[in-house]
Amino acid sequence: MNELGRITPEEFKKQSKTPLIVILDNIRSMNNVGSIFRTCDAFVVEKLYLCGITARPPHKDIAKTALGATESVNWEYVEDVVELVQHLKQNNTKIYLIEQTDTSIFLNQFQFPEEKIAIVLGNEVFGVTEALLPLCDGAIEIPQQGTKHSLNVTIAAGIVIWEIFKD
Repeated sequence: MNELGRITPEEFKKQSKTPLIVILDNIRSMNNVGSIFRTCDAFVVEKLYLCGITARPPHKDIAKTALGATESVNWEYVEDVVELVQHLKQNNTKIYLIEQTDTSIFLNQFQFPEEKIAIVLGNEVFGVTEALLPLCDGAIEIPQQGTKHSLNVTIAAGIVIWEIFKD
């Protein structure tokens, strides 16, 4: 691992973070949760919130895909995603759903604001909690050309987090 230049979880916690909060809203697959932990580690995301039915560490199915990222990523469980979003908005965080809506903006056309932002990723079948729609600052949609017009939540998370990280 030394040859790969990997840092320890302690070093990770001390390094500057991408000013991004990731919120998982009722994610049912523990493998998806673990994979998003790894993505948050890779792109030094400031904080990850697990909400609703989203499973939380320690759990072997999360650990299988997180590969230790549950030890490095700053995370917290908050049961009520609506209360969390309201709290974050009161603290000047812009909230964006990663969701297909009638007003969503394609990711390749979206201008990320200078303020701190949070993205909300919803349930693999039902999407984000509907009560969030009027509370958020907008919705971001990943443009797709295929027949399915949906991506696995881990893939969507990776694409959007990368876009924020690289800017």
